[in-house]
Amino acid sequence: MSQILVVGSLAYDSIKTPVGAVNKTLGGSANYFSVAASLLSPVRVVGVVGSDYSQEDKKILESRNVDLQGMTVKTGQTFHWSGFYDDNLNEAQTLQTDLNVFADFDPVLPQAYHDSKFVFLANIDPVLQLKVLGQVKSPVYTGMDTMNFWIQSKKSDLLKVLQKVQILLINEGESKMLTDEPNAIAASEKLLRMGPEAVVIKRGEYGVILNHKEKGLFVLPAFPIAEVIDPTGAGDTFAGGFFGWLSRNEKRPTFEDLKQACFVGSCLASFTVQDFGLKSIRAVTAESLSKRQTTYHQYLQVST
Repeated sequence: MSQILVVGSLAYDSIKTPVGAVNKTLGGSANYFSVAASLLSPVRVVGVVGSDYSQEDKKILESRNVDLQGMTVKTGQTFHWSGFYDDNLNEAQTLQTDLNVFADFDPVLPQAYHDSKFVFLANIDPVLQLKVLGQVKSPVYTGMDTMNFWIQSKKSDLLKVLQKVQILLINEGESKMLTDEPNAIAASEKLLRMGPEAVVIKRGEYGVILNHKEKGLFVLPAFPIAEVIDPTGAGDTFAGGFFGWLSRNEKRPTFEDLKQACFVGSCLASFTVQDFGLKSIRAVTAESLSKRQTTYHQYLQVST
């Protein structure tokens, strides 16, 4: 079982959806990823928080035995995102982004993290993603996410990162933005030509598309949830489950491994959307995950 290194945001989110709202609940890509991945493998976190970041929130990761040597505390306020969802729960509308201490984030890895075998670069500045990759010695497998802001403002740097990772995990809207393609299948083909050997396009309630340079396509529907409360962080949870599954072995993942990782990631993401912030995913246990996986398998059975 290998250590996973994740570099991303540790944040507070203020969220409004058609069924309610919360103010400054725990969020951020690295938090969602770590809580999910730690159910399956050890996790190392690199990120920055402000002096307002509570000990209770820190203990959420500590209770999962997440290694926090790479968490830096700076004087000031923690990164804060505010947004809402209308009836289209597949796309968040941003109201305000306060970078705060995250504005000067400089990911310097602790020495102990340099040997990390599985590395996930959450949707931070691609310049910083490149800096992280330059500090890891011999990773077995590396992946990245990105977002519309970096696609629009730092596309050339983003393309450099794509040349250095094995897999890209990206949502459908951003895949179309990056490639100027009209649909997810065409976008995935073009993304493969940009560098990575595999691409996962996250499509919210419609599931995921995995495309591999040599093995082709794999399509998986989402686990069906009757009432979605808050989809924030579902993609980061998916990534956590995905890499958590892959890192259970220290070898380079096969296409079958990637398919199974999509299944596990989708299963975990289905918990996140059932409540605001990390409230639902932090309550998941190995037992509750196993039960949902069994149900998911039953839903996916088809006759031939």
